[in-house]
Amino acid sequence: MKKQILFLAACMAYGFTQAQDIVSGQVPSVILNAFTTTYPKASDVEWEKEMKFYKVEFETGWNRDHEIWYDETGEMIKHQEDISVGELPEAVNNIINTDFKGYGIDDLERITSKDQVVYKMELNSLLQQDYDLVVDAKGNILSKMVD
Repeated sequence: MKKQILFLAACMAYGFTQAQDIVSGQVPSVILNAFTTTYPKASDVEWEKEMKFYKVEFETGWNRDHEIWYDETGEMIKHQEDISVGELPEAVNNIINTDFKGYGIDDLERITSKDQVVYKMELNSLLQQDYDLVVDAKGNILSKMVD
């Protein structure tokens, strides 16, 4: 499972390197309708065409950034959003409180790809090494890199 997630991330990263900014009028209606139906109050909306995918960056509320990738049929491929610590599942909180006691959480994101949800964060400590961490919803550490 970990290899599949890393492979998907690598493929998406490679596929998204050829980005081109576009206006909403250049976005296929099936994608634009899917987006506006789900996020009618989105603000600061910016679209990009990246290979065969459409990426939209936007905000909801005063401090909640989102990035969503859609395929050409309007299906959401990936959704990356800023979240607060209070939105972490109990299993994720447990692993952080157990394995990273005394660390602060920064730059917390929930990343949804199809039915897979992971949480990406920076863990900071004044006295210990900082880490970039990716954890699944069950509390399994998928990636731990020194920051």
